[in-house]
Amino acid sequence: MEQREISTRTSAPDCSISRVEHALGVIRGRWKLLIIHHLLVRQPRRFSDLERAIGQVTQKMLSRQLRALEADGVVRRIVYNEVPPHVEYELTPAGRALVSALDALHDWTVQSCHAET
Repeated sequence: MEQREISTRTSAPDCSISRVEHALGVIRGRWKLLIIHHLLVRQPRRFSDLERAIGQVTQKMLSRQLRALEADGVVRRIVYNEVPPHVEYELTPAGRALVSALDALHDWTVQSCHAET
C-alpha cells in the first residue's frame, strides 16, 4: 500500500485539534454560515433584512444564532436608542477574517462539483 505524506501544517505547534474544534463550534449550525455570508455581502444589516435574505429561517432561530455569533465575537449588535427601536448587526474583525475560510470552502465546492461530472 502506498502511504501518503501527512501535511505538517496540521501538526504545527500553534495549531491543535482543540482549536479546530472550537472554530467549528463557532460556525456550527445550519444558519450561521449563511448569516456570516450575508453580512460579508452587505453590512450593517437589520434583523428583518437578514430574515428576508435567509428565507427559511424562523425569527426565533435567527435570533438565537445571532446571539451565539455575538457571544463568540463574530457579530456585533448595534442598538440605536430610537422609537421604534433600531438594531443592526455587523461582523467584527474576527468575523470579517472568516472571508478567506469561506472563499476556500466555496472553491472546494466548485472543485468537488466539477470532479463529480
